[in-house]
Amino acid sequence: MLTSLQNPLIKQIRKLHQAKERREQELFLLEGTHLLEAALHVERPLATLCHTITWQTKYPLLWEQAQRSAQRVELVSADVLRAIATTVEPDGVVATVERISTPAPAFTSLGLVLETVQDPGNLGTMIRTAAAAGAEGLLLNADSVDLDHPKVLRSSAGQWFQLPMAASSDLKTELSHYQAQGMQVIAALPTASLTYWQVDLRQPTLILMGNEGAGLSPELAAIANQQVTIPLSPGVESLNVAIAAALILYEAKRQRVGT
Repeated sequence: MLTSLQNPLIKQIRKLHQAKERREQELFLLEGTHLLEAALHVERPLATLCHTITWQTKYPLLWEQAQRSAQRVELVSADVLRAIATTVEPDGVVATVERISTPAPAFTSLGLVLETVQDPGNLGTMIRTAAAAGAEGLLLNADSVDLDHPKVLRSSAGQWFQLPMAASSDLKTELSHYQAQGMQVIAALPTASLTYWQVDLRQPTLILMGNEGAGLSPELAAIANQQVTIPLSPGVESLNVAIAAALILYEAKRQRVGT
């Protein structure tokens, strides 16, 4: 059992709390039983599996499956497990997984595109919502929060491993490419004259959302086929971006029912 925080492996895993280290080590953290199950369900290999004896006793079948998938398995003390996790009360298991580069999703029907979203909780929620609404994937620009930020994974409630996702260094070019393939880009802007239910979302559609504070850049807003707004009652300044994305995604789903 590993009990020291000075163990080289433990020190290496603790560094993965930082985005810079995740990029340098080409690894990210997987915390908790639910996310571990999601990773194993899609047969994503584990680099390292760290668990407590209590967790192993509680989940013997999952432990057997996980250790077969992991390159390295370590029994650790509860104190060590808490140190390598980013949550206050981890449930007894933390794994590391290799980062892989993924191509832009093959959108043909419905997708979500994000520009400079910064809050990991928002991004994780949008991943979960996009999967629930039947979107084919999610694309965001490189200035957004890391897709493999620990809170993004937790907030996605396991859908992180189900929804095709990628980060783009040139979102404008990517959007133009999809437009050339027949997809419309619908940009959410507070100043738009049309409401989100006034546009035809039955056709192949990419829903474009911007930064939590600044919204969409003029450059991206300008290339959209349509701009839509979500009406707000007087005195309400704005909606959370994840809520706004959910409203438009589900309006697209509503319009498509029976078509």
